Amino acid sequence: MRRAVIAFTAFLGGLVLLLASPAWAEGEALKGTLQNQGQPVNGVKISVVAEDGNPVAAVTTGADGTWEVPVPKAGKFKVTLDQTTLPSGVALKFKDKGTLDVQVYEGNQRNVLFALVPAGQQGSGNTSGESASSFWDRVAQLTFEGFNLGLIIALAAMGLSLVFGTTGLTNFAHGELLTLGAMAAYLFNAVMGVPLILAAVIAVVIGGGLGYLQDRFFWGQLRKRGSSLVAMMIISIGLALFLRYVFLFLFGGESRPFADYNAQPGVQVGPISAAPKNFIAMAIELAVLVIVGLALLKTRTGKAARAVADNPALAASSGINVERVIRIIWTVGGAIAALAGIMLGLAQNINYQMGFQILLLVFAGVTLGGLGTAFGALVGSLVVGLFIQLSTLVVPTELKTVGALLVLILVMLFRPQGILGRRERIG
Repeated sequence: MRRAVIAFTAFLGGLVLLLASPAWAEGEALKGTLQNQGQPVNGVKISVVAEDGNPVAAVTTGADGTWEVPVPKAGKFKVTLDQTTLPSGVALKFKDKGTLDVQVYEGNQRNVLFALVPAGQQGSGNTSGESASSFWDRVAQLTFEGFNLGLIIALAAMGLSLVFGTTGLTNFAHGELLTLGAMAAYLFNAVMGVPLILAAVIAVVIGGGLGYLQDRFFWGQLRKRGSSLVAMMIISIGLALFLRYVFLFLFGGESRPFADYNAQPGVQVGPISAAPKNFIAMAIELAVLVIVGLALLKTRTGKAARAVADNPALAASSGINVERVIRIIWTVGGAIAALAGIMLGLAQNINYQMGFQILLLVFAGVTLGGLGTAFGALVGSLVVGLFIQLSTLVVPTELKTVGALLVLILVMLFRPQGILGRRERIG
């Protein structure tokens, strides 16, 4: 078995090196996406000037908020957003950040970030000059966005936690299930013209089917051969890299939106402003999480899954088909992950590494809530989502993820089993 694992890992490594070969590299460029509360902002002028003062180009953001400027060579450039071209009601978060100095390296396509907010919420990096009402309006808006992000993380975290609870596997390829769900929905919606709701249903079915097939023909076979959990975890890392580059080959490196519900006008509910799709998406996410949680508590399969998570050997001796339960968990986990990818694609554009980018937050939510506990994954994910968004009140937006991971470290120091986890005796 050890030889098989080594050979399989070497095979994946060779494929990754082949797909990542320099022949794929494109020319140097500057690019970005302008969004305000998840909605693309079009018609905004972006100009690029070289370090020596020579203008390179000026472009206007498209309907999906994206822009790109190829540059003649590597070097330093000044990227300026013309604030007079911003739509009414939209402003730069920091007025003095309208021009950014950006370094482009050879063969590199550099992303440039301009933070946009609703007019009236911009500042200079702190809230000392804001009125009390404006500050609390911003807190309400960020709390809503934190719940939105937390529910998406919770969908992904619940599947990951269920798989870990029943098999002990830490699956680093779980993020690619999110990407697969988003890309499958994009294929049916944007390419084949299927309405997004129907495309999402098909993508969720595909995600569940892939989860079943993964365990039936891959992870289940490794378990039968007696592979250790460490070996399987390493294989999952190789599988994640392989799938990520397959997605890059098939989908390309650019971010793309769904064809439906792409640009919706915001709806004002008290101090909260959001697109209608955000409210509907949150309702769907919450409903799915509640249904899965109730199924774990009330159904025979759910009770069997909890028995397998507690003690697989005792569950098997009690007449429970452990392999069948694990296969059901993989199917449900794959379907939920695909749905999480679709919801993430609605909140932001779709790209080949979207699952990888959110995977760290998913692990944070699972660990924070308690490894192997479905409800712990929900609670932990909500805490992570809320802290990420609310931390932008005191730290720059670029550092908001760091704060969430700091909370994770602190909780693990004082409560290693997580928020809803149970203490276990070791030895």
